[in-house]
Formats: sequence, C-alpha cells, structure tokens
Amino acid sequence: MKEKYTNSLVNETSPYLLQHAHNPVDWYPWGDEALKKARDENKPLLISIGYSACHWCHVMAHESFENEAIAKLMNEFFVCVKVDREERPDIDQIYMDAVQLITGRGGWPLNCFALPDGRPFYGGTYFSRDNWTNILKAIHHAYSTEKDKVVRSANQISEGIRISGLIDTREAHTPYDMVELREAVETWKSSFDKREGGENKAPKFPMPISLDFLMNYYFYSKDSVILNHLMLSLDKMAKGGIYDQIGGGFARYSVDKYWKVPHFEKMLYDNAQLLSLYAKAYRLTNKPLYKRVVMETIAFVERELSLDEGGFYSALDADSEGVEGKFYVWEKVEVDQILGDDSPVFSEYYEVLKAANWDEGNILHIKKEKSELLDKYRLSENEFDSLMDTSKKRLLAARSKRIRPGLDDKFLTAWNSLLIKGYVDAYKALGDEVYLNKAIQTANFIKDKMIQSGVQLYRTYKKGDSRINAFLDDYSFTLEAFIALYQVSFDESWLKVADEMMAYVIKNFYDDKSGMFFYTSAEDSGLVARKMEVMDNVIPSSNAAMAESLYRLGNLLGNEYYVETSEQMLDNMKEQTLKYLSYHGKWANLMLKQIESPYELVISGKKARFLQKEFNKRFYPNVLILGSEKESDLPLLKNRFSNETTSLYLCKDKACFLPTSNLDEIIKRIDIK
Repeated sequence: MKEKYTNSLVNETSPYLLQHAHNPVDWYPWGDEALKKARDENKPLLISIGYSACHWCHVMAHESFENEAIAKLMNEFFVCVKVDREERPDIDQIYMDAVQLITGRGGWPLNCFALPDGRPFYGGTYFSRDNWTNILKAIHHAYSTEKDKVVRSANQISEGIRISGLIDTREAHTPYDMVELREAVETWKSSFDKREGGENKAPKFPMPISLDFLMNYYFYSKDSVILNHLMLSLDKMAKGGIYDQIGGGFARYSVDKYWKVPHFEKMLYDNAQLLSLYAKAYRLTNKPLYKRVVMETIAFVERELSLDEGGFYSALDADSEGVEGKFYVWEKVEVDQILGDDSPVFSEYYEVLKAANWDEGNILHIKKEKSELLDKYRLSENEFDSLMDTSKKRLLAARSKRIRPGLDDKFLTAWNSLLIKGYVDAYKALGDEVYLNKAIQTANFIKDKMIQSGVQLYRTYKKGDSRINAFLDDYSFTLEAFIALYQVSFDESWLKVADEMMAYVIKNFYDDKSGMFFYTSAEDSGLVARKMEVMDNVIPSSNAAMAESLYRLGNLLGNEYYVETSEQMLDNMKEQTLKYLSYHGKWANLMLKQIESPYELVISGKKARFLQKEFNKRFYPNVLILGSEKESDLPLLKNRFSNETTSLYLCKDKACFLPTSNLDEIIKRIDIK
C-alpha cells in the first residue's frame, strides 16, 4: 500500500524515527539539513524526543502528529525534528535540562521549541491535542511579534543548561572515612520501604546500581538492616508483577509501591543490570530464588532480544494491539483451559482471579507463601516446583501465539556492554561456560561491528549499518565489560584493547579544567552546551563508570596515571556523593575501595582459571583478581609462572603474603578482619 505521506525519517534506522516516517508532519532527523532549513527560513525548531517503547509517545503521536490539521500548523510555523533519545542521549540531555528549567519536571515525550541555532526557549512533555494546537499558535505568535523576548529567554535557559552539572576540581585530597559513609547510609535508610522494599514511594524503579552499592556496603559493614532491606527488595521484585513470571525478565518500573502493576516495556539496560545484581546476590546468599531469576532473565534476553548475527536488541514495547500490557495479562478462563487440573494451585499462587486483579486482566505475581499451598494441596516441595515449571512452560507456549509487543531492533553499544557484564557475573555465580562464551561473543560483536579506526566506537547498529559516534557511556561501559572479561578469561587481549580505548577517551573526552569527562567527544559537532553526566539514574553515571575503569585498569596494568585520575574524579564528587548517596551508588562503590583498599589476588599457573572459577563462587567485592595460564608481562604476574605449580599470591597495599597453592588458605586470609 502506498503511503499518503513520507518524510525525511524514512532513511533512518531507528525504529522510533521510522514510526514517524509517514506522519503528515514534515519531520527531519537531527542534523545539518534541519538546522540549515531553520536558519534559511527563519523558523524556530520544534524538537520532539521519545523512544520506541514509550507509551505516551505513541499516544501523542496518534492524537497530534497523525492529525493533518495539526501537522499543517507544525509544518507552516516550525522546522520539525524527531530525535530517538536512545540513539542521541546527548541531544536529549540538553533539551531535558531545558524543559526541567522551564517547567520543573521532565519525561517523555519531550517537546522543546528552540531558535534556529538550537537554543531552547520553551518546552514540555505530553500535550493533549487541544493544548498542543494552542501551544503551536502561541509560540508562533510570540516568535513573530516578540522575538527579542524569545531570544532573551533562550539566552537565559542556555546559560542555565551550560552551568548545570559542571564540576569543580577539589585541589586538596581528603582521606575517606567509613564514619562519613555510614552517616550518609543512615540518612538514606529513612526512605527505605520497610514492607515492600525499594524506596518508600510510587512509582517504583529497581535502581540496580543503588542496590549494588548497598550489597557492597553490607559486605564491609555487616549492617543487618542493609542486608534485610536488600533481600526484601530483591524478593519483592522477583515475586512481583514487575518481573515476568512466565517468561523471565523485568519491566521498566512498577506504577504502584507494591511492585505489582508494571509499566510493561522491557529494556535491555534494566535486565542487564538486574542480571548482574541477582547473580551477585546469589553469590552472597545462595538463595535459590536469585539463581532462578538469573537463569530466567538470560532465557528472556536470548529468546526475545537476540540478533541473529550476535548481540542484543534494545527494548520491547509496553503495548500490543494498542493496549498496554495486553501481551502479558491473563483471564482466569484462559488459565483454566490451558492448565486444567493444575490451574487451582497455580492460580492461587499467582493470584489469577475470575474478576481479574487489574483493569486489563490478571497480572501474575506471587501472592502466597509456598508453604501455605503445600499443606493445602498436599504437595511435596518437589511436586509443587515441578507443577509450576510445567504450568509456566504451557502458558509461555500459549502466550507466544499472541500478537507481540513492538521490538526496538537497534543494537546499542552501551546497553550491550552492560549485558556483557551481566553474563560475566552470571558466569561467576553459576559457573556455566555458556554464559562466558555468550559474553565473549557479544564483546566480539562490538570489536567487529562497532569499532572504527582501531578504538573509536559507534553507538548504534542495525542490519549492517553502524552509525553515530559513541558517547561516554558507550566507552565507559565497554571498558568495564572488557576489563571484566579479562578477569574471568585471563585473556590479556581484552586489557590491551581497553588500554588503547582508554587513551582515546582521555584524549577526546577528558576536561583538564575539572578533571572529569564530557559526555560527548571533542570530535563531534557542538550542541548548545557540552555536558557532564555525574549522577546515577536507571543507568550508572558514565563519569563514575570511567572512574571505576581507570581504577581497575590502572591497578591491573600498574598505570599510576589512571589510578590518580580516578582518585581526582572521586575527590571532585565526594561532597555530592555523601549528600545524595542514593543517586551516587557507583561513586560510593569506588569510595569503599578508598576507605579499605582491596586485596589483589594473583593466580599464575596451568590451573589458574579453575581456581579463579572456584574463588568467584563467593562474593568478595574487596578483591581485584588477575591471573594467567602462561608467562605474562603484566606487572603483578611477571616472573610468577611455573609449569609445575599453580600459585596464588595475595597482596594488599603493595605487600604480599607468602604464595600458596591452597585456595582455602587465601579465603581464610581474606576473611580475617
């Protein structure tokens, strides 16, 4: 069928941009063509930002961007630019800051009006059809009749964007103290939800990096309140509707405080980080629930997000058939028909009700304790578990015949690097070589498809087309992934690539004035401002990830400059981290290493990987591990290889204990407080 309208987005690869390629709006992608047109025609830019799995983006598109009368106004008054925030987080960051300065809030869809040179002067998020029409007319009138006021507003907002988030260098290094960190944790505790886990508010986001810090903090502090909160949060998420009880994997957030009703979109970055988190939690607690979540989450990403050629897609939409969550919810009669005699116990366990437990149907979530149902239905634990596994497989098979949610089929380097780290952590926890091989395969995809000129990364890939120069999160997460791969494979080629990439990032992203890294490369064309990302959100801060990689790589390679740069970055962020700890978990993890310097565990010999694998089953965030199954020139490995014996060297603060071949001796030494 020939489309009535086609605009410049038709040549893009982003699924989100392609969703708008046949709108009556004359959309342009961000770039020189759109900016030149705005200058030549003296029209403001209308910059509309969203992403493919965004429910309210779809709603506004249907109400306004598919409306011919509204599109006529947009085309007449503005040069209209569509941006996929996942492809161009640098642009999103600028205009999100602008809208937050203007309105005090942000979100997606994000709609911002700017001068032809890109300086923003007005914006907001979702607008209803009538409000949007009125806004278009009002902005056009203001730009036509009061341009001086518009320009003054743009100048003020642009300056606000420029100075927000800038970091000052702290000249004097002050020692880190567990007392200060403990005080910050005590303040944070007041916001814990003591019944449902997570933060005491709704909506509830998993925030895996915050929980990761709490897990590490517990290891050092042995604070039972922290451990209880951590396990409560992990248990409630794993049993809630935010977790896909049938197919595995997590939705982006829960709209309520009970983790019951999810916003049904599934993002690769969430599942990658939660895979790491539950794998670490399993190493800490040996709790079977966490092992199940690890295995099911991996099954989900491999079943539903895998590219045929390697790597993983970005997201699944919340909607199918135009209804949020329709793919995932169940009617009681469906479950009865599929499960037959097994339905009563399954339905009671997952709260499948005749009247439904949500507007659109039943959201599966674990409502009752298993022990209650064992007695009631006279089942052994093995019989119960077998019944649940069989029932879930039958329901998954039935669900696979439904119309599926939309797939965002682009590859993003940053998110895939987070998943590599997830696979590495799953490998450490469960010891399955398949997980390590999958991590290596995905890392090789990045090396083969996403690296240009030796070490320079692309951000996005689709169907043979790699594009967009990478941003700091792409580099920082890739560095973390490659370093983590070395530490489980002892393949030094990953360290070599990481070292070369680190040099490139320092050259092109580092700011000598602040001692921090910009989000965009010096090689990229400038936007209104060059920003720095220092706070964690649903994804860790890219500067914090850089500081972590500098610390690890510096210690592994004996590069003091890397270590000192990491320390300076942490010094810059100390005050902010302690004041807003829940949004600086990645920095706080690095702070723990400064408070109590880690051990270095060096394993050299033919059984090095075997001993490393045994050691990694335990949770020791205070150990930096490196090793080799052959001669190595790494500073800590040099002249330590023997064909006859595999030796373990435990070092701390540049001093080593006597070598041993007995892993138990090493563990006892580490456990001595």
